Amino acid sequence: MFQRYVPSELVADLFGAQRGFGVLMAATIGVPLYACGGGTIPLLIQWLADGMSLGSASAFMITGPATKITNLGALKIVLGAKHFALYLAFVALFSLVTGMLVDLVLPI
Repeated sequence: MFQRYVPSELVADLFGAQRGFGVLMAATIGVPLYACGGGTIPLLIQWLADGMSLGSASAFMITGPATKITNLGALKIVLGAKHFALYLAFVALFSLVTGMLVDLVLPI
């Protein structure tokens, strides 16, 4: 659906040239859009071809599986509210730092 209806210029603008903002947007979008790892690979391939940075792709792939709704439900029960909030904060921070480092080390 994204490959068909989201213009490639929008992807390039959001995830490409503005590396820090692009990583933040990819990490944020990775939370609600993640369905499964196999389903996101073709999407990321297209987004990378359209101008997405490797750091943004990395952030997207970290936040997606880490915030899958079924996993979050189980984690909230097991960890409790305080540790669950820490988990979400760590995932967000780790994905942002990783995305920024990938963009520094492997610029396109």
